[in-house]
Amino acid sequence: MIVRKFRKGDEQEIWKLFYNTIHIVNIQDYTKEQVAAWAPDDFDINIAIKKYREIRPFVAIHNGKIIGYADIQSDGYIDHFFCHHEFQGKGVGKILFSVLENEAQKKGVLSMYSNVSITAKPFFEAMGFKVEKEQLIQLKGQQLKNYRMVRDYGGN
Repeated sequence: MIVRKFRKGDEQEIWKLFYNTIHIVNIQDYTKEQVAAWAPDDFDINIAIKKYREIRPFVAIHNGKIIGYADIQSDGYIDHFFCHHEFQGKGVGKILFSVLENEAQKKGVLSMYSNVSITAKPFFEAMGFKVEKEQLIQLKGQQLKNYRMVRDYGGN
């Protein structure tokens, strides 16, 4: 497995990974209606393309296939962190997280934070994050629970 920065042309594969992870993995913690609101079948791919180009994630690749992706913004915000449904629990997330940690250190980030799904909460806890607050998000007529989670550095 290799990890590299996002490149133009990765967008379709990343969208497919995002969609399938939500519909196959996150469905264990969310209803069909919630999952459909989060990753709709009729989603405009151009919105996803714009988003991925803005957040510029790192992508994990195995045998030429993207199996995970994650970003960290200059303020420490992790907007997206997703692993392919066939690679859950195989260390992809830990490797991506170590890349984000290195990037955070390079940027002098003292705190990382994210809005984490019910499904991802145990992983983020294992990476040293603490729940700051539980949130209820309104999305296309559905209410989804997630958690604002934070990990501090820098002697705090």
